[in-house]
Amino acid sequence: MRISSGLLQEIIRKENTQMHIVLHEPEIPGNTGNIGRSCAATNTSLHLIEPLGFYITEKELRRAGMDYWSQLDVHRYRDYEDFLLENFGTISPRPVQQDGLEGYGPEDGRTENKIVTPAALDKNTIRPPRLWYATTKAKRLYCEADFGPDDYIMFGKESAGIPEEILVDHEDTCIRIPMGFNIRSLNLSNAVAIVLYEALRQNGFPGLEREGELHRLHWKN
Repeated sequence: MRISSGLLQEIIRKENTQMHIVLHEPEIPGNTGNIGRSCAATNTSLHLIEPLGFYITEKELRRAGMDYWSQLDVHRYRDYEDFLLENFGTISPRPVQQDGLEGYGPEDGRTENKIVTPAALDKNTIRPPRLWYATTKAKRLYCEADFGPDDYIMFGKESAGIPEEILVDHEDTCIRIPMGFNIRSLNLSNAVAIVLYEALRQNGFPGLEREGELHRLHWKN
């Protein structure tokens, strides 16, 4: 069977890229520790946007049981604008067009690393990474999103979530987890795990071990 060059590039991209979890001003070290463990277990990058509600020191890491922290691909940023600049080349994203794809890119018209909206994409297109915003205020479910293999998923701080000043400009890429009407929100680390594993599932769990073995015995089949 002959594989098209576009499909081959997409296969190579999925094998050599990783998902990104972004925490906007996290407040509770235990939550960030649990999220870090999920990231370490899934080869996912962790991005922390300051200010943080805790210190990341060797002593604090040991206290929180985060002895695996050195195995993480962790990035820290002064603020949201610094995060955008480092990862998308812009601090003020605006709609741009490139090869029929609508997205967000630098104001000078460059299109590399632009944030792409899902509207104009199809399954055969090799698309740039997108930035998703997980929030209880979103109109669409996380399982309705079409995650790419190297997309970014942002979560807000425990007490307030992602600021509405950020959300209002990105309605198309805001996603939520369905919950009962009398619950304000899920625990942050639980929410990250739910959305992250859905994103990984959509991309075939790249680079992850898919089968396990019994320790003392053997499976019968």
